[in-house]
Amino acid sequence: MEWDTGAAAWMLTSASLVLLMTPGLAFFYGGMVRGKSVLNMMMMSFGAIGVVGVIYVLWGWSMSYGSSVAGVFGNPFDQFGLSGTLFDEAGDPVVGLGNYPQVIDVAFQVTFAIITVALISGALADRTKFGTWLAFVAVWVTVGYFPMAHMVWGGGQLSGAEGSIAAALFGTTDGAANTAPIDFAGGTVVHINAGVAALVLALIVGKRKGFGTEAMRPHNLPFVMLGAALLWFGWFGFNAGSAFGANETAGMAWVNTTTCTAAAMLAWLLTEKFRDGHATSLGAASGIVAGLVAITPAAGALRPVTSIILGVVAGVLCALAVGLKYKFGYDDSLDVVGVHLVGGLVGTVMIGFLAADTGLFFGGGANQLVIQIVIALVAIVFSGLVTLVIGLILKATLGWRVSQDVEVGGIDLAVHGETAYENLGGARVVSEVK
Repeated sequence: MEWDTGAAAWMLTSASLVLLMTPGLAFFYGGMVRGKSVLNMMMMSFGAIGVVGVIYVLWGWSMSYGSSVAGVFGNPFDQFGLSGTLFDEAGDPVVGLGNYPQVIDVAFQVTFAIITVALISGALADRTKFGTWLAFVAVWVTVGYFPMAHMVWGGGQLSGAEGSIAAALFGTTDGAANTAPIDFAGGTVVHINAGVAALVLALIVGKRKGFGTEAMRPHNLPFVMLGAALLWFGWFGFNAGSAFGANETAGMAWVNTTTCTAAAMLAWLLTEKFRDGHATSLGAASGIVAGLVAITPAAGALRPVTSIILGVVAGVLCALAVGLKYKFGYDDSLDVVGVHLVGGLVGTVMIGFLAADTGLFFGGGANQLVIQIVIALVAIVFSGLVTLVIGLILKATLGWRVSQDVEVGGIDLAVHGETAYENLGGARVVSEVK
């Protein structure tokens, strides 16, 4: 077979861009915490790479795209260890979603699983046991992420396949739902999923010492802005790569991603200016991420002008939503709920209004809006219940919280035996090592 080497090259590049997003997230989150826990915060992202990178090859791909079990998850033993995924019985490479070997799809999809789990860590800053976090990553990606990926992208209940919720609501034609859900690159699978998990864990783990009574300002805003820049750069692989080829859909997704993100950043800054009197660098970085999150499910369904509308709505709503933790008393340390859950909901639901062909505002009727709301609600309930069970089990067994002395003194030194800055004890640690 003659492969489409252009598509293969684009997908390998996209996979590399998405993988870069997790170290970018480490900088983004690392800059937002206090200096005594920056390394721990960054290690939570890198730890997710390690755990998910191994698990995905063993059973993650199979649970995401293997033979379906009730439309909820793929059989983990169907393609365990990528058996039958890479080569067919004749020893020839299996064809992927494009005219390239399927191993490239494996490379692309594992990066999505990694970044999704890493996003959750932002809700747990300054107070979480590193070992418990790694255990959570292994369990949650298995029973939280892989099933959601299967339901949405693997032909399961939240897809447009025959036997799905959409098919039950709107009927089918030639084995496909007459109105299929749209989740181009992960509004439900990635952002709503991670955002709900972050909220549940923040409630289970509890507040940081001093939350709401003492300032917990970002220790390194240049880190935050660098992280936002790396996330924006990597997101082109996330969204444009989800076209599975170097084609017109990829080009539209690229332009929509940039346009929505720019609009969201401006909207966040304007909201800050009117509310607080200042347009901040933290606000710019947060607005960028909010726009990226909102356009993720919609990148292939909107047009550039409607992407501006989506960006403005997401920027304003996410900027307002990050303050909800103080009103309701949950300590979502780095605003995963306000940015990823709210941004993911905005992007997923507004597809029902703004989709170029099926949106309510463009003559498509209400069906698209209805199914977008339904898949968002199912994703919320599924992620919430799964995370609640896992979180409570880990609380009762391994425990989530470091001791109060460690939390006050800094997780970096106590858990990792090092600090990011000498004036926080790093010089003493180096001396002891010598």
